[in-house]
Amino acid sequence: MLYAIVAEDNPNSLELRKQTRPAHLQRLQALQDEGRLLLAGPHPAVDAEDPGPAGFTGSLIVAEFPSLAVACEWAASDPYQVAGVHSCVTVKPFKKVY
Repeated sequence: MLYAIVAEDNPNSLELRKQTRPAHLQRLQALQDEGRLLLAGPHPAVDAEDPGPAGFTGSLIVAEFPSLAVACEWAASDPYQVAGVHSCVTVKPFKKVY
């Protein structure tokens, strides 16, 4: 089943996000390689493709996992979460219609 992982960033976490990004992307690439990643990306803090120093307010990942418990475990071990970029992460089932 698909699950949406919605993460909110801590204030002023842009530098930490930048430092942790390679490890975060490596995990996403593994999901992509397994054919389990539907989409992933950050929420810019301003209405711009590149928010510059404004940074990001969080991220969205939609991917396939065997269960909600497994999706929650995956989200909890994400490098952004472990490093303290995220202040809050919500994981819930997602049903793709279109």
